[in-house]
Amino acid sequence: MSSDHDTAFIDLRAITKRYAGVTALDSVDFTVQPGEAVCLAGENGSGKSTLIKIISGVEPGTEGSVRIAGEERPVLNPRISAAAGVMVIFQDFSLFPNLSVAENIAFATQLTQQERFYKAGAAREIARTALERIGVEIDLDARVEALPVAQKQLVAICRALASRAQLIIMDEPTTALTEKEVRRLQGIIRKLKDEGVAVIFVSHKLAEVLEVSEKVVVLRNGKKVAEGPASEFDTQSLTYHMTGRDVAEVPPSDVRAGAETLMEVRGLSKAGSFSDISFELKAGEILGITGLLGSGRTSVAKALFGLVVPDEGAITVEGHPVPTGDPQAASRARIGYVPEDRLTEGLFLSQSILRNVAIGRLDAHTKSGVLNMGGLVSEAADWLKRLKVKAPDVNAPVQSLSGGNQQRVALARWLSRAPRVLVLNGPSVGVDVGSKADIHDIIRDLASQGIGIIVISDDLPELLATCHRILVMREGRIIDALDGRAVSEDELARRLAS
Repeated sequence: MSSDHDTAFIDLRAITKRYAGVTALDSVDFTVQPGEAVCLAGENGSGKSTLIKIISGVEPGTEGSVRIAGEERPVLNPRISAAAGVMVIFQDFSLFPNLSVAENIAFATQLTQQERFYKAGAAREIARTALERIGVEIDLDARVEALPVAQKQLVAICRALASRAQLIIMDEPTTALTEKEVRRLQGIIRKLKDEGVAVIFVSHKLAEVLEVSEKVVVLRNGKKVAEGPASEFDTQSLTYHMTGRDVAEVPPSDVRAGAETLMEVRGLSKAGSFSDISFELKAGEILGITGLLGSGRTSVAKALFGLVVPDEGAITVEGHPVPTGDPQAASRARIGYVPEDRLTEGLFLSQSILRNVAIGRLDAHTKSGVLNMGGLVSEAADWLKRLKVKAPDVNAPVQSLSGGNQQRVALARWLSRAPRVLVLNGPSVGVDVGSKADIHDIIRDLASQGIGIIVISDDLPELLATCHRILVMREGRIIDALDGRAVSEDELARRLAS
C-alpha cells in the first residue's frame, strides 16, 4: 500500500529554515496530494509564508528535501517551480492593471512558450479556454484595473490554469470577498479539485477554508503542531492549535439602562451610494452595519466621518449638530474613524509607532509653542501597553509590525483623543485569529467604558461576537435591524443574501 509520500505532488521532508540564527521552520514534513485542498493555518510569524516561499522556489530551505511531482528538487527557483506546475496567487493578485483580461491570463503562457511576439488572437483563445474551464464569463477586453476584486481573483486563477498549474497556492483568498463571492469561489475550487488540481489555502477566515479542505496543517512558532482531516477540526480547535490557548468570544455586556443617545443620524442620503440612512447610537452600544459589496456600507461609514459628502441628512453627537462632509468637524465632535484599508488610509507605515499615535495629540502636549516630547512618548507608550501592542519600542516603524499590531496602533491613535463615537470599518481585516479575538475584546471593553461604537463588517462571526444590534443594508438602504445576541449566523447570512 502506497504512503502519502509515494503519491504526493508536493513532498517536503524535515524542512528547516534559519535566518541569521532565527529558526523560521523547524523540521517540518508537508505533503499535498493531486486534487487535494490543504488548509495551512497559523498565526503571523508561524512559518506559513516561509513554507510557501520554499515550495514556490523563492527561498531555499536550510535543511531537508523537496520533491515536486515525484522528482527530487535539490535546486529550486520560481521558474523551475512554476514549470513543475506550482502557481501562487498572492493577496494583491500580481496582475498588470493596465492590460486586458486576455493579456493578463495569457501573458505567462506565451512567455513560457518563448514567443517572440505577442499574438492577440492566441491570447484571447488561451483566456477564453481558461475562463470556460471554471465556468465564468468576464469581458476579455476589459482592463483589469476596472474589475471588481472578485473578478481580479478569477483572472489570477485563470492565469494559473493557462500555465498548466497542478497546484495553486492561495494567500488570503477570501479577505476582500463578500459571502456570495466566497460561495462562488468555493464552487470553482471544488471543480478544480475534480480535475486533479491541488490547492493550498493560507487564510485567517477558518470556517470558509474548512468547507473545501480535505486536510489541515497547523504551524506555530515554526513547528508543525497539528495535522489531520479537515472533518476533525472546527474553528475553535484550530484556534487552540494556532495560538496554544483557548480563545473564547464573550458577548458584550448589556447597554446600561437609560443610557444617553450619543449619535443620531437622520435621513442621510447620497445619490448612487445610500438613501435615507437613519439610526441612533447609545452610550456603551456596539452597532453593526453590514451588507454585501456594493450595499453602501463603506460609503455610510465614510459619511459619518465626513469623508463622503451626503446630498442631504443630518448627524448630531450629544445633541449638537455635526457639519457633514467635514472630517475636521467630525473629529472636533469626537467622532473617530479607523478605515478598512489601514495600509493606505489609516497609518504612516514608514513612520514610527510614536508618530502615528501622536499625530492627533500634538496640541495637547504643546505649551507656548514648545512640544513636550516626554509627555507625548509617555502617553503613546501607555496606549501601546493598554492595547498590548507587540513592538520593540515606540520608535519602531509601523510597517515592521504584524497586521494585528498595526490595527492596534490605528486604534491607539484615535483612543488617545478620547472619542465619544468610534467608527471601525473592517476592524479585523487581515489579522490573525489570536489578534482578532484580542481586538474584539478591546471593542467590548471600550463599549463598557461608555464609548459608542459602530462596526462596519461583512464578517458575520465578528458581528455576532461584538454587536448589540446589527443593521443590514442592501442597495444603499437599511432593510433590517436585528438583535445581535438573538440572531444566528445562518439567519444573518440569509438576510444578507436574500
